[in-house]
Amino acid sequence: MGDLERLQTSGTKIVGAQTGSEIRLRGTCIGGWMNMENFINGFAGTDQGVRYAMKEALGEAKAHFFFERMLDHFFGEADVRFLKESGFNCVRLPLNYRHFEDDEQPYVYKEEGFRRLDEALALCEKYGIYAILDLHAVQGFQNAHWHSDNSTRHSFFWHDATYQQRFYALWRAFAERYKDRSVVAGYNIMNEPCVNTPFGDYPHTFYANYKPDWERINRIYRKAVEEIRAVDPHHIIFLEGDMYSKLFTGLEAPFADNLVYSSHNYHAAGFGPGPYPGVIRSNNPNEPSGVYWDLEKQREAFRKHEGTVFTQKHQVPLWVGEFGSAYNGPAEEVADRLRSMDDQIRVFEENGAHWTTWTYKDVGIMGLVTLHPESEYMQRLSSFLEKKYRLGTDDWMHWLPAATARQQVAAMSAYLQETIDPSINPAFNKTALSQTVLCIYAATLLEPEYAKQFQGLPEEKLDDILQSFALEQCVVRRELHDIMRKHAGAR
Repeated sequence: MGDLERLQTSGTKIVGAQTGSEIRLRGTCIGGWMNMENFINGFAGTDQGVRYAMKEALGEAKAHFFFERMLDHFFGEADVRFLKESGFNCVRLPLNYRHFEDDEQPYVYKEEGFRRLDEALALCEKYGIYAILDLHAVQGFQNAHWHSDNSTRHSFFWHDATYQQRFYALWRAFAERYKDRSVVAGYNIMNEPCVNTPFGDYPHTFYANYKPDWERINRIYRKAVEEIRAVDPHHIIFLEGDMYSKLFTGLEAPFADNLVYSSHNYHAAGFGPGPYPGVIRSNNPNEPSGVYWDLEKQREAFRKHEGTVFTQKHQVPLWVGEFGSAYNGPAEEVADRLRSMDDQIRVFEENGAHWTTWTYKDVGIMGLVTLHPESEYMQRLSSFLEKKYRLGTDDWMHWLPAATARQQVAAMSAYLQETIDPSINPAFNKTALSQTVLCIYAATLLEPEYAKQFQGLPEEKLDDILQSFALEQCVVRRELHDIMRKHAGAR
């Protein structure tokens, strides 16, 4: 069932290296697996933060067991078989550097992490699915967000040569290990870089004020590609735009063979609230509210995205590495989000773009597969999840009201705004304060509460609970599945 050709680029296309046949990558991202995320896995805070809280509550050995078994059940042979049978030919595997290297032992690589990745690649090979290796969390943090496992919310990577050297060395290690593996479609060297926020998230919530540092990202991209090419001259390398894969205008023109550029195309129609087609009342401070979205608006948004403009200008392939919609509202809202998703993939197909949805599996937010609400894991966490959503501790779930908590933060925000000189800080907004208070501070306070739910349980019971993540115990969103299958060409 394997027999995968090594992939390479040919103009705007990706083709098999032996046959020259065009291959369109269509699939999904396995978010929450080798880089856990709060809204996907159900905890609060960050991967490293919740691991520390679990170690404190359960002890080091049992905490290690817990997370290893979560990963075992999260993505295994049944999942790969299901994706293949669904017509998909690609998965993007988000990876956290901590699985492969410890900060206290730089350049000493952990076989345990590579073993897990090897096992996943062997399954992909068995079922004929390509895998893109995505370094989702890099040493020193490439952005100020939770999804780079950043508890500090300071992005050190871009201004620290030590972190950069470790980053290059780890990619050399990946390339050395997988240079002869055709199942690896390529190397997505860094997820969602945000180069110019060295002192924290501010002013990330005000994208109009963001100032890229093109010299820095171009220099580091070029060096990373050189290091990979020194040991692996063949595999595709995927490069993302700045500011969470949105900005491309200052990237230098393609400077090596087999480069593919990746945009992330989230927009208000996928999250609402509001009908689709229709006027979306966006709660995202970075998008205008009250905009009418339909298929033509989707086409316009894709056409104007800097990733689209860049790849068309330079005649190289475009891979939409992430996009998605929220499906955790009332049935009518879910139907609107599904219609939006259908139209968005239709636009990608019209334009020959490769795509992977975000995300494959989660606790009920935007996954193709979700944990069953009656599963033991979800039942055990029910009051914890309710508290987390009420406080609005997950950055990504900005469309949820969390009304009381945000209103109280807004009162403090108004007081600050009375005092701070708006001519010096024109970007001041209550959203930035809300993220700091709720998504950082309150989320950190909740990490031990998550751990408490599993305290005192034997390993056998923990394993029983974590089997909730196994595909056979999960629920497939059939409407979303049908949309994806249709566009992937499944019969």
